[in-house]
Amino acid sequence: MIIGLLTAVAASACYGTGSVLQAVGSRKSARREAAASSTTGFTQHGGPSLSSTAKAAVTWEFMVGTVLDFIGFALGALAARLLPLFLSQTVISANLVITAVLSIKLLGIKLTRPEWASIAVVCSALVLLATAAGPEGSGHTPISTHWWLLIVSIVLMAGGTVIVRLMGSRAAILAGLLSGLGFGALGVGVRVLNGVDPFDLSTLLSDPALYAILVAGIGGMYLHTVALQIGSVNGATAALVVGETVVPGLLGVLWLGDASRPGFAWVAVLGFLVAVAGAVAVAWFGEPEGGPGPDPKDTPGNVSKSEPSPKDAAGGTRTPEEPVIR
Repeated sequence: MIIGLLTAVAASACYGTGSVLQAVGSRKSARREAAASSTTGFTQHGGPSLSSTAKAAVTWEFMVGTVLDFIGFALGALAARLLPLFLSQTVISANLVITAVLSIKLLGIKLTRPEWASIAVVCSALVLLATAAGPEGSGHTPISTHWWLLIVSIVLMAGGTVIVRLMGSRAAILAGLLSGLGFGALGVGVRVLNGVDPFDLSTLLSDPALYAILVAGIGGMYLHTVALQIGSVNGATAALVVGETVVPGLLGVLWLGDASRPGFAWVAVLGFLVAVAGAVAVAWFGEPEGGPGPDPKDTPGNVSKSEPSPKDAAGGTRTPEEPVIR
């Protein structure tokens, strides 16, 4: 249990730091695209184009953040096999706290008192969950359920990508939620994956859960990148938290045999609900939406030379002394 908790906390730290670095890279790339291109790097609906997203992915900040994501994935996969999903996924999703704190320095965002209070609520809920968590389930399931996991992952990621592109700049929270569902499906896939213990390569490669992990992981990362480009980093991450915890937590209890300590079921339920409520509160009280979308007057030959507006590209308010990421 202790090793699993430490692993989940380390994964959370990697994911939280990676999210902020990816946000910095995404927004710098989007601003450069908007200043240098007549297409502004956005679709006609106001969402980021594939070209804009690809350019964001080659900034050094985004690449370092992606490396941290892969490390976080490996640690999170180990935690998902050592802890009940309702605990491992919730601890990992506490990267929201790290994201919020680091965004103060790297994105020039000021957290309000309600946001700090919401973060404290999430931390308190994690203590309740850690206290109540019992043994994890076996993870042994019929192969048909692995196929269903793959089908659902494909539908969520492919369908979600199309919907987000159609909605454009209004889709930040939806993209965050869908990316969270993708990462949640990834966690479930890791738990049920065959051929891991004991290791059997042929069994591993023939398991549909392996390909569900790949689809959900890649799709979730893409949708998270889109959410960071067009909306509030804290709001998008909070939506991700909800998708990443609620469904996998319920599946772990109802499907995989996860359980709480005897007599502590109410503590586990309370901690889970409070953690999700705290994450939603961070999104609700977070900085106003306002991603790095194009400004009509910033067309080629007419790029504004004026000082940045009090609303920076991260969507947060700032004073003249606060840094603007360029």
